[in-house]
Amino acid sequence: MNKINYQLELEKIIKGLPDCRRRLFLHSCCAPCSSYCLEYLRKYFEITVFYYNPNISMPEEYRHRVEEQKRLIAELNAQLDAAGDGAVGSRISIVEGAYEPERFYEIAKGLELCLEGGERCFKCYELRLREAAFFAKEGGYDYFTTTLTISPLKNAQKLNEIGLRLSEEYGVKYLVSDFKKKGGYQRSIELSREHGLYRQDYCGCAYSKAERERMLS
Repeated sequence: MNKINYQLELEKIIKGLPDCRRRLFLHSCCAPCSSYCLEYLRKYFEITVFYYNPNISMPEEYRHRVEEQKRLIAELNAQLDAAGDGAVGSRISIVEGAYEPERFYEIAKGLELCLEGGERCFKCYELRLREAAFFAKEGGYDYFTTTLTISPLKNAQKLNEIGLRLSEEYGVKYLVSDFKKKGGYQRSIELSREHGLYRQDYCGCAYSKAERERMLS
């Protein structure tokens, strides 16, 4: 089956947007991945970042990542304010979801030995996207989506498939994407350097951490 070019589909949606800015509820996995997504999307949407990542197993790692997310948003907003009348885009808001790793461990039962990128990850995608869809619906947002498609290690086809299914279930539009395309992933690396962001070397869960450590040993 041919893969859909979701970045091309996103560009078509953006081209058809009305002049007034739509409200986007953007699930973010981390500050580095969100950096390019925010730079790109803030030109077209009023964005609320939703930081919800129960897959991060260690509380200290969770706090480090969420504080980096908040710092990045504060810096982006400061840059916008400094630009004055010449600024392009809107200020960005952030909502921190509950830190509830027990929900991740529940959906991971029986899948502990799956390799990164397998069925356990798909369950994790849905856990985070479902929470985003719920709050996007509750908040009356026009769209919801996730930064996860920027990672070369994440399955963009599967993410969009889940997002579109949840869109039907919750009655709120899912903004399809493949942010890694057209240099998006490389730009996220550049922006991470510019902002001095902490770039983790594993997804966040205990299983991906153990897999990473085995690869390095």
